[in-house]
Amino acid sequence: MSESSSRPNSKVARVIEKYELGGMGEQLEVAWTGEHGERTSLRNLADEFNRAVLDAAIRRSDGSISETDLQNVYQVLTDDDVSSADRMRKQRELESMGVDVDGVQSDFVTHQAVHTYLTEYREAELPDQSGDPDKKAETIERLQGRTSAVTDSTIEGLVSSGELSKHDYDVIVDVRVICGDCGTDYAAGELLRQGGCNCDEA
Repeated sequence: MSESSSRPNSKVARVIEKYELGGMGEQLEVAWTGEHGERTSLRNLADEFNRAVLDAAIRRSDGSISETDLQNVYQVLTDDDVSSADRMRKQRELESMGVDVDGVQSDFVTHQAVHTYLTEYREAELPDQSGDPDKKAETIERLQGRTSAVTDSTIEGLVSSGELSKHDYDVIVDVRVICGDCGTDYAAGELLRQGGCNCDEA
């Protein structure tokens, strides 16, 4: 969907035009609706958008910055845990490159602004997955996989630092559902895909 002057007023749309972020609107919509995979949260989208704005401002000043450095600079400018001295130092570095830091920061957007842009300006809608057991099962299984991976990584880190005794640990994450009527035990994904417990057919 193209950016159009007939659309409702939107700060995100104005900033896209100001920094010539072609295709950004579509990228935000695709990521939010999960058209090509998992959905991205509005907060993460706002951060991605703001980093793109910062990157564009630096490039306009004939500067260049790596993705890692861009992330670090953005964190210093926006993270509440960063000291005012460190933030001021980073702002001066950017200003010495010719970046209008105050202007860039005023162009940063909130996750609420991204939501308004997507729903009112682009008229995007989230897909209705309420009637799709397969997708719900896949979501649960992805979460199981993430939980397993995070747990495994945490254990490895604690073993490496000596805070956990060294053994060959196996991580098992298994979400089960037990039918209260017949006591049958199911994997959550299996239950969703088959449409409920088989005791209904007995």
